[in-house]
Amino acid sequence: MGYKVAVVGATGNVGREMLGILDERKFPADEVVALASRRSVGVEVSYGDKTLKCKALEHYDFSDVDICLMSAGGEVSKEWSPKIGQQGAVVIDNSSAWRMDPDVPLIVPEVNAAAAAGFTKKNIIANPNCSTAQLVVALKPLHDHAKIKRVVVSTYQSVSGAGKDAMDELFSQTKAVYTNDELVNKKFPKRIAFNLIPQIDVFMEDGFTKEEWKMVVETKKILDPKIKLTATCVRVPVFVSHSESVNVEFENPITADEARSILRNAPGCLVIDKHEPGGYVTPYEAAGEDATYISRIREDGTVENGLAFWCVSDNLRKGAALNAIQIAEVLINRKLITAKKKAA
Repeated sequence: MGYKVAVVGATGNVGREMLGILDERKFPADEVVALASRRSVGVEVSYGDKTLKCKALEHYDFSDVDICLMSAGGEVSKEWSPKIGQQGAVVIDNSSAWRMDPDVPLIVPEVNAAAAAGFTKKNIIANPNCSTAQLVVALKPLHDHAKIKRVVVSTYQSVSGAGKDAMDELFSQTKAVYTNDELVNKKFPKRIAFNLIPQIDVFMEDGFTKEEWKMVVETKKILDPKIKLTATCVRVPVFVSHSESVNVEFENPITADEARSILRNAPGCLVIDKHEPGGYVTPYEAAGEDATYISRIREDGTVENGLAFWCVSDNLRKGAALNAIQIAEVLINRKLITAKKKAA
């Protein structure tokens, strides 16, 4: 018997990706339901070769739903995820609302799948921040080999991480540059077309942004609380895929060749690392792909046991929708959930 899956926020960038990936991966669903806010009721979304009409979240009965993929923002999740969980569905939430809750597992399946078993306290599992997800996929196998002490990461994050309105703003501003029209900033504090913005999310008291703080605390929760990490997060004029420049200091020796070999054999990683023009992966090439791509692996002689590398991944997929569905697959494959018996 298959599972009943509800996708909340089905009209958004990530919600639509979730529906596409459920079909691509032949997820064992007997029924998939698209849910959204009242204003989106009746909006049609694609699920494979089927078309689903969105239903209203606030009127939906979740009592026969097995898995709820939640991608409707933090405020909606805070209100609805506990209610849905109490009706017996496991909520896999893409927002930041539950990530640091000690009773909610924060899961990247290639890194800490075993921790998913802790979902029973609230029937909620959290998906990490998109920039954290790809980072820990790359760090985990290296940490297992040589034990990470410290990470310095600079991100180059695409506008899709800020939603459809942000993608529209990049498009309209780029067009305005060529047509000599006025550039309007709505989603971002400064123009994003042909520019970089060294701020993602709000500033905190210590001068770091909330996005940078998320990378620190989420990496500690997912991978190892002893790892020291500092981040600088930058929005760049790219539509899809986040890139990261990563510098790692290890407790034990590790060479670039060893790192390449380890990462080539690691789940979720693809190494493309030729020392020649074009011998690396860019965000354009990673878009639409599932892997975390790693390039430019090299030894850092300024610290003992140091490595630097370049890391790229599709933020809508591994950074959000794909990771959520991989979590659902973990629940099924590890027999942590069983499908509810549906009324005939």
